[in-house]
Parts: sequence; C-alpha cells; structure tokens
Amino acid sequence: MPFSMPDATRVYPVTLPDGSIHAGTVFLSNVIDQPNIDIGAFSYASDFDPPPPDGWATRLAPYHFPKSEGRLSIGKFCQIAHGVRFITATANHAFAGLTSFPFGIFALDQELMAQPDSRDTMIGHDVWLGYGAIVCPAVTIGNGAIIGAGAVVRADVPDYAIVTGNPAHVVKMRLSPDDITRMNRLAWWDWPVEHIARARAALEAGDVDGLEALAPDA
Repeated sequence: MPFSMPDATRVYPVTLPDGSIHAGTVFLSNVIDQPNIDIGAFSYASDFDPPPPDGWATRLAPYHFPKSEGRLSIGKFCQIAHGVRFITATANHAFAGLTSFPFGIFALDQELMAQPDSRDTMIGHDVWLGYGAIVCPAVTIGNGAIIGAGAVVRADVPDYAIVTGNPAHVVKMRLSPDDITRMNRLAWWDWPVEHIARARAALEAGDVDGLEALAPDA
C-alpha cells in the first residue's frame, strides 16, 4: 500500500486507533501566528500537558513576545519533544555596566526598556530536539541535527551533528562530510509531498544514493 503524507493543514496530525485525535501533538505552523516566528511545514511539537492551540508560542518560547526584536525560525519537518524551550534574545539583560538589573522595565521608561539583544535564533530542517532541551539566544542549529534530552545549546550546531550535555557538545556526526553536502543539496524537505512520500524508504534506510535517484529533477 503506497505511503501517503499526513495532511499538513491539520492542527492535530495524529489520530489514535480509536479514531480520536491526540491533542498533545500539533503541527506548529497551524497554531502559531506570531509575526516574529517562522515555522516550516510538518514541524511538530508534543507535550504531555498541551496548552490550548493559541498557547504554543508562549509554551515553546516564553520570552519571545509578539513585539520582540529578532526572529525565531524553525524549518520544515522538525520534531520537538516535551519540555523543549527556546530562550530567545529577548530574555537577555544588559550587563556591560555594574549590574544586570533591568531598571527600565519597572520604571516604564521606554528608552531604558530598549531590548539589549535582538539576534535571531535559527533552527534548520529535519531537526530533532529531545526531551527538555534548551536552546539559548542567537543559536543556529543546522539541518538534520539531533539535540539530546536535557541538552543546553549555547553555541551553533553543525548540520547532521548529534549534541548532548550542558553546554551541548558534538558527540557524533550522523553522516560523512560528502553525504552532508549531498543532503543539503538535495534538500528533500522542499520536495513536493508526493516525491517525499515515494522517498520514505530511502530516507528511513539512510540511502543517500537512493534518495538522490528519487529527486524531482533526477
């Protein structure tokens, strides 16, 4: 039986055997509509205590307010486990002086309230963020990376790296340098959904040659 892709327009993409929806997993592009957050198709988050549909942005990025400077960008086909948090640049305090106390917030002084850090946080495509991982401000995580449970990501993560620990460090590369180059060139996450469906076996088997043969322009 041919494999069919899930419906990218659904809020709750998982249907349980009894026909009910699994409210703990959502396609994020269908529940987050915040001007400074970009979410790619098919990227999902799961939570054992899920917020209402309009609460996912606050759950995942609690300091990234609608008017915050800087962007949070999450690519396509990302997998975000329970407890993952993106601590974006808005959370930073100025500390070039003698204190990091944010006097301006309490004084309601617009000049003193200026955000001290407006750098972007960028998550690539097909990234798996494990249980309880924390992504710190201004980090870039490359395509195909795996972030271990409880990792604290304080620096950029290369494409197809596996990182664990606090601070997170690379423990293994998933692919050879040549295959990483090929995967980024193929960019399967941008293919039409029917091509991705046909490529499922190659993707799951780690068959870069087979994936390349199935590329839309092959």
